[in-house]
Amino acid sequence: MELMPLLLFLSVFVVLLAGYPVAFSLAGTALAFSLIGTWTGTFSPSFLEAIPNRLYGIMTNQTLIAVPLFVFMGVMLERSKVAEQLLDTMAMLFGPLRGGLGISVMIVGMLLAASTGIVGATVVTMGLLSLPTMLRRGYDPRVATGAICASGTLGQIIPPSIVLVLLGDVMSSAYQQAQLEMGSYSPDTVSVGDLFVGALLPGLLLVCLYILYIIFIALFRPALVPPIPAEERAALNKTELTLRAFKVLVPPLFLIVSVLGSIIGGLATPTEAASVGAVGSIVLALGQRQFNLPILREVMRATTRVSSMVFLILIGASVFSLVFRGFGGDEVVQEILRNLPGGVIGAVFVVMLLMFLLGFILDFIEITFVVVPIVGPILLAMDLNPVWLGVMIALNLQTSFLTPPFGFSLFYLRGVAPKEVTTMHIYKGVMPFIVIQVITLALLALWPQLATWLPKVVYG
Repeated sequence: MELMPLLLFLSVFVVLLAGYPVAFSLAGTALAFSLIGTWTGTFSPSFLEAIPNRLYGIMTNQTLIAVPLFVFMGVMLERSKVAEQLLDTMAMLFGPLRGGLGISVMIVGMLLAASTGIVGATVVTMGLLSLPTMLRRGYDPRVATGAICASGTLGQIIPPSIVLVLLGDVMSSAYQQAQLEMGSYSPDTVSVGDLFVGALLPGLLLVCLYILYIIFIALFRPALVPPIPAEERAALNKTELTLRAFKVLVPPLFLIVSVLGSIIGGLATPTEAASVGAVGSIVLALGQRQFNLPILREVMRATTRVSSMVFLILIGASVFSLVFRGFGGDEVVQEILRNLPGGVIGAVFVVMLLMFLLGFILDFIEITFVVVPIVGPILLAMDLNPVWLGVMIALNLQTSFLTPPFGFSLFYLRGVAPKEVTTMHIYKGVMPFIVIQVITLALLALWPQLATWLPKVVYG
């Protein structure tokens, strides 16, 4: 019986690698194993009776309503050409500096991450807008592609991130389960807002380290990151540039501050703040004169596609986790993690390594819904802080999506990059940023206060 949950896990990956849709792979493989287990007497069909309750719980989960609202906000901002105007303006502001365009890409990537929270959309948008501009102005292809991939993955860790919304909901359930297993029948809670606040400092630290790396290249390898030519900058005087920067930067910054500020200040739940963001994105599109019925129809369709995918995967993952537990898989994983050398440190290291490797073949949604519910309660029962663990997982997945040869961000950029940019350029370009990611992970592991201090200050 102990082999059944491991065989179930392996079978799901075989089916996924065969190219079948994730949601159907999870649910279909789990149901097939439940039939085999029923015939062999190793699985009780009563576990499947909990499926309707699980589905009803998903349908009535207030936190998950934030997902389509944040997706709508991100897609609307993408269609309203906010990114294009931000990049042009920031490029002119930092243009006189060597590496100024690279710094602009990092700042715009951070703002887009805070606005959209969708990694694929951010990487593709930045690739289409900034990569041709950087190459035309003499940037080394490795630096340009590395900066775009790194800034695009900030959507994993910079709130309000869809990753953090989903992860916060799963971590909340895992934390309550862990406390009940430890005998606490009035468990504490952890919310999506806690995770948002906890991710702020590590996210901003990562952005600062990225910018410092660009400055380092500008100082020691200036030929790789030339400034924008003076004749190009002369088209705008300082007054016009200042007014343009104010006009372009203030609206998206106001929207981001409104969404995050309402959550941090306790004025709104993440779901309510997401509705503010959705309405704000429409207002922003109106201000840019990029709002009409065809655009709204396109945004609604994109939002429906992404939201349907998320919820269908969540349903498939719920079926999978029920069958996995029915075979005693949670007890097997618990036994494995508790018997690892190094105790809690060894268990966290192995889980992070597993998630890092899974990030090569699975998206963050599958990992969040499949792996975290299995390992989360076990790790949290070892007296780990749930906010710290959630931020570590998000940062770890961000590193995985950036790592060759299978990182998702690399494929997104490869799909929109010009022919003169090779895959090897992209691989070499992201390596320094992966080192920065690992350094940030190490700092967060050594000083958990990077993730836990601000939530304590904000929420007491």
